[in-house]
Amino acid sequence: MNTEPHETHDDQGTTVPPDGAEGADAAEQERVRAETVRRLERSMGVLGTAAVARMEERLGWFRRMSAEDRSWIGLVAQSGVAAFVDWFRNPVRGRPAITVEVFGTAPRELTRSVSLQQTVDMIRVVIDVVEGQVEELAAPGGAQQLREAVLRYTREVAFSSAKVYARAAEARGAWDARLEALIVDALLHGDHEDGLQTWGSALGWSHTPVVAVAGETGDDDGGKVLDDLRAAARRLGHDVLAGMQGTRVVVVVGVGDRYPKEDLPGAAAEPLAGLFGHGPVVVGPAVPDLRSAGASLRAAVNGLRAAVAWPDAPRPVLADDLLPERALQGETEARRQLVEEVYVPLLGAGSPLLDTLSVYLEHASSLEATARMLFVHPNTVRYRLSRIAELTGHTPSDGRGSFVLRVAVALGRLAGPREG
Repeated sequence: MNTEPHETHDDQGTTVPPDGAEGADAAEQERVRAETVRRLERSMGVLGTAAVARMEERLGWFRRMSAEDRSWIGLVAQSGVAAFVDWFRNPVRGRPAITVEVFGTAPRELTRSVSLQQTVDMIRVVIDVVEGQVEELAAPGGAQQLREAVLRYTREVAFSSAKVYARAAEARGAWDARLEALIVDALLHGDHEDGLQTWGSALGWSHTPVVAVAGETGDDDGGKVLDDLRAAARRLGHDVLAGMQGTRVVVVVGVGDRYPKEDLPGAAAEPLAGLFGHGPVVVGPAVPDLRSAGASLRAAVNGLRAAVAWPDAPRPVLADDLLPERALQGETEARRQLVEEVYVPLLGAGSPLLDTLSVYLEHASSLEATARMLFVHPNTVRYRLSRIAELTGHTPSDGRGSFVLRVAVALGRLAGPREG
């Protein structure tokens, strides 16, 4: 039977001899620890100053910081050394309370000036400074004890640093999401336009022009759809605001000069369309800045409501391509736009074009029937139809084009006489 006594270990992992030797050895360790603590207390200021000097020497980003931020970091370094000495003095406290004792000395804004990677760099510098002076700092026979304590403490500092930044990122993300929802709501309802640029700047918004996109979540989780849309837009280098209203998801993106102007709305929305749920995805027109993004957003949302009337619409579809459906749904802006962009140019070109279009549409798009009714040659009808397409961008012989033209002419006539 094995009768050898079992070894035990103290708080620092040091082996403690058994039986009668235990008390004497423990007393010696406490004496060494107490002397090491006294030496550390005398050296706290020197260690903090040496750590800051080493950071100045080795970390270029630290040298480029403002004097105020450097002073805060110096205070954090001093607090870290003081908290380590206090913990080393009373190891029975277990794990050190790093977050409050060290990082509580600096303002929250410092986490925006110093990244997590930079914090890790600072920890490495402080470790190097302390480890480089272990032999001088420790009492005779206490170097190993101090070195192990430093390693344990700096490990806890690293874990606590990650927690500080994780909490800051979580709080920042929640605040950003609330501000995004506020901006989207203000854009949709035309409120607080004077504050939009300021709010956008708070989110780091810098890119123009701006395009709005609207779609549905379908059966998908709305939160996941929003997160996926934000991530995809940022990977493309866009600024992005996203919000959810019931099952509807709206996204406002600042795209910069990434796409040709004529292709802008559709090209910006194409990579995002697949991330929405089932159903139509509607793209508002490009606008010059965030302050005017409400027009694009309202067009996209109104288009989304009206898109059910065009089952074969492409995905994504431009809000401007849904003008007839939006007008039939009662949207004033869509009616005005159709009249101004389609009816007024035709009216200004003279009655032959309007008369030809009206007769052509009434006679099932037949060239011959139109020519007979107008007492002109079919080639004349062809020429007038081509002129109508040039002026309006819609081809009378095309099914979709004829629908747009028919609605625009009806709205124009309902609006009353206009000058050419």
